[in-house]
Parts: sequence; C-alpha cells; structure tokens
Amino acid sequence: MKKISVIFKEVSTDRIKKNLKESDSLFIINYLKLSSPDMSALRQSLRDSNARLFVVKNTVARRALKDAGLEAVINTVDGPCGLVFAKDEPVSVSKALYDFVKAHEQLKLQGGYLQEKVLTKSDIEALAKLPSKDVLRAQVVGALNAPISGFVGVLSQTLKKFIYCLDQIKNRKNN
Repeated sequence: MKKISVIFKEVSTDRIKKNLKESDSLFIINYLKLSSPDMSALRQSLRDSNARLFVVKNTVARRALKDAGLEAVINTVDGPCGLVFAKDEPVSVSKALYDFVKAHEQLKLQGGYLQEKVLTKSDIEALAKLPSKDVLRAQVVGALNAPISGFVGVLSQTLKKFIYCLDQIKNRKNN
C-alpha cells in the first residue's frame, strides 16, 4: 500500500502533465515572502487572463517537467515556485504577471515556455510590453487602409481641381 505523500505526488505530477498538454504556455514564478492576500489577488488577476496558478513542491514540478519533455526549464524551478498555465493568449498572462511583479517586489519571474521556446525573465517582460491582439489588429487595418485613403484623397483632389478649372472657364466666358 502506497503512502499518502507518494499518492499526492503522483496525482500532482499527473495534473501538471495534463495542464501542460492543455496549455499554450507556461510561466514559472517564485513567490517567496508573498502574503496570502497577495497570492489570492495574483490568482484572481491570472484567472481574469484565463490562466491558472498551480503551487507545487519543486521535486514534483521537476519530475513533471522532465516527464513532459521540458528539461530546458527545469533549472528555473528554484525556491517556492508556482507554475502558471496559460491557455489562450500568453501576452495577457505575461502582462498580468509583469504588472503584479511591479506592484509586489516579492514575486519573481523565473522563466517559462512558449511554443517550443524557453523564455527568460527578459523575454517575459518583452512579451508583456507587446500590444494586445485588438491593438495589433487595429494597426494592421490602419496600415492596410492608409494607401487606399491616400489614393482616394489624390483622386478627389484631382476631381476638385478639374471642377475648379471648369468653373474658371465658365466665369471667363460669362465675362
């Protein structure tokens, strides 16, 4: 018969592996000296970004990451760590983490994993500074619309000049 601690570690490992399969990205944080209310606030801000924070023992996290084939991020698991699983948009999750780190210096960004790429702390900060999808879409639409607007402006000015010219000819004939 297995001990409860062994069963708990196996269940935690399986849960981490399942979350890794379902998630697009993973962020690893160190929450040393972060108070319980601050931790609850962090969980809420991550929940708003469609992400989840999973606090686990380092040995369990390392084992699950190794089993999932993410040996490259194992070295970022140090101290009291939490795994943040992002399902949809990693930019919004990185912004939530980055904003929380700015407000709470106790929280440290350790690293992460996004689409076959290991993320460092600076990568996560750069990702957080990217504009949102809606802003990027608006910029693309604006960039696509600019040549068309310029062309319409040129055509309308040419038409206005032609009408002005015809008006001047009419005025000369009437005089």
